[in-house]
Amino acid sequence: MQRLSALILLIILFPLILIFWLIVKFTSPGPFIFSQKRAGKNFEPFTIFKIRSMQEKAEERKKDYLSLNEADGPVFKIREDPRLTPIGRFISRTGLDEMLQLINIIKGEMSFVGPRPLPVDEAMKIPEKYKKRFTVKPGITSLWVIHGAHKLTFSEWMKSDLEYIKKKNALLDLYILAITLILIFRWTFKQLIP
Repeated sequence: MQRLSALILLIILFPLILIFWLIVKFTSPGPFIFSQKRAGKNFEPFTIFKIRSMQEKAEERKKDYLSLNEADGPVFKIREDPRLTPIGRFISRTGLDEMLQLINIIKGEMSFVGPRPLPVDEAMKIPEKYKKRFTVKPGITSLWVIHGAHKLTFSEWMKSDLEYIKKKNALLDLYILAITLILIFRWTFKQLIP
């Protein structure tokens, strides 16, 4: 059901994806799609797809910005990442760069809702007490996203993932998806009209 829903959504969103393809290609050098190895269910690695929001070879420059890391755990997060392109800053802040993960759902690697997938190297550093988050498929959105995402501490993030797994059901998924859509519209409106 999720795979079919993702396929239908991808077809509906194709014109918007095409618009972003044109904008990204004409505003910065590099590919349109950013791909990276992430840890999926049971730590199974898979390749995640996103609309590229950063400069070309941004991952190779990650080590240059470790001092700017805002996360208090074994993960790397910078809200105002200097590697973001101008259009990348917009699509990253609105969450629209995640649209291509519908492909990952179609491939059976992700769900609409679940813990956000971490890069493989970061996933290996997650403390044992939080590793239960890897017992379900990762999602495009999660409790972490609707509870504040980057505003949460690392432990709050991990605890929200465990809370989701404990309470996981169809109604909770629908609630998280509904709030996520509201947030995307709010974030997009905020970016367009500061």
